[in-house]
Amino acid sequence: MTTALELARSYRVAVRFAELGDWGGAELRSEYDPSVPEIRLNLAVAARLPAAQLGEFVALAVGHELYHHREAIHDVPRLRDRSERESAADEFARALLESPG
Repeated sequence: MTTALELARSYRVAVRFAELGDWGGAELRSEYDPSVPEIRLNLAVAARLPAAQLGEFVALAVGHELYHHREAIHDVPRLRDRSERESAADEFARALLESPG
């Protein structure tokens, strides 16, 4: 089974936990920085999760941001509408998590 972390490694995208700041009422779970390339997972969110939920959080967040990496390197076309891009990233992450291999 190809996991989100294995896929990130194959794309040479670094993954790390980081303080992502206060977003008010919104919760920023992760962010992608194409200049590195790097995926940063929100340390504060991860710290609040029960251990049983941490793996799924990491898998979904990394999978979501990998979709954006794939946009950046032109593996997938970049959709014009931001909400469509975010939905596509969520779908990619969920499919990757549920993929048998």
